[in-house]
Amino acid sequence: MAKTIMIVDDSASLRQVVAISLRGAGYDVLEGCDGVDALKKLTGQKVHLIISDVNMPNMDGITLVKAIKGLPAYRFTPIVMLTTESQEGKKKEGQAAGAKAWMLKPFNPPQLLAVVQKLVLA
Repeated sequence: MAKTIMIVDDSASLRQVVAISLRGAGYDVLEGCDGVDALKKLTGQKVHLIISDVNMPNMDGITLVKAIKGLPAYRFTPIVMLTTESQEGKKKEGQAAGAKAWMLKPFNPPQLLAVVQKLVLA
C-alpha cells in the first residue's frame, strides 16, 4: 500500500511540482492550500509525512506544525518545512514547534525524495 504525504503550500504550482515528484516515486498525495485547509483535511486517515511551507495566508506553517502536534492521530507524523526562509531563528522556531527537517526553495526533486524516504521509513 502506498504511503500518503500531505503537501501544504499556498502556491498551486509548487504543490503541483512536489506532487508530481512524489507520485512518480509511488506516494499518494493530499494537498492543502494553507494551514487552515490542511487541518480540515486531516480527518484521522493515516498520513505518513507532511511537507509544509512557512509563509502562508490564514495560518502559517509554524502555527500549523503546533496545531498538528496537538492532534493525537498526528502527534508523531514527521513534518518537513519547505520554504524560502533561511534565517536561523525561523529554523529554530520550526524545530521547537516539532518540524523534523528544513529544506530551502528552490528544491531539487531527488534531494526532496531522499528526505521523504528517510522520514517515511523512520
